[in-house]
Amino acid sequence: MNKQSNLYTIIYIIVLVAVVGTALAFTAISLKPKQVANANADKMRQILASVNVNPPADSVIEYYDRYITSAYAVNSRDEKLDDVDAFNVNIAAQIKLPADERVLPVFECTMPDGSYKLILPLYGAGLWGPIWGYVSLDSDATTVYGAYFAHQGETPGLGAEIEKPAFSSQFAGKVLFKDGNFMPIAVVKAGQHPSGDEDYVDGISGGTITSKGVGTMIDNCLTPYKSFLEATAAAAK
Repeated sequence: MNKQSNLYTIIYIIVLVAVVGTALAFTAISLKPKQVANANADKMRQILASVNVNPPADSVIEYYDRYITSAYAVNSRDEKLDDVDAFNVNIAAQIKLPADERVLPVFECTMPDGSYKLILPLYGAGLWGPIWGYVSLDSDATTVYGAYFAHQGETPGLGAEIEKPAFSSQFAGKVLFKDGNFMPIAVVKAGQHPSGDEDYVDGISGGTITSKGVGTMIDNCLTPYKSFLEATAAAAK
């Protein structure tokens, strides 16, 4: 075949694309298990961060198995969903559903001193993209023990500050129930107070929209757990 002909050029390009495409597809398929494992390990790390446990990078799974003693899902009526893998529930998809249709994951954590914590996932929207996190509660199912927040693309030095301990540490000791009423924690501008009696934390200076996003996320994600938390609190007394 004439290597200078148009037909040769076209055939050469087709063969080259096919070879490169096959190689890329094979590489992607080969790497997928490792990518999934890395994503799962990062999720475990974030869950543990909500109870202030920060394992070495090569020991995340070991620490997760040690601390997270149970994981299950409930619905808004506090009915346990036995056929659900709580770890793999897509929270981003669940928050788009009405509250009474959501699958609500719960992670139970046992600390070295024997104390018991509940860890609940969060997912919402910031200024430039999704934000997410986990909040841990003491065994009374109302007092916050710790919190972890992350983001996809918030502005460094502004909204991105939600991932810093200076912000998340404010949540420790706040409560979700007052006089029997469920009141998700508010995020307000520093120096201000919410209109109601709910506990609150100061938002990020210069990150008003992201701060509001965190407040909305907490309300939207924790409110469906109300019946579960009430039942758990009653059982703990």
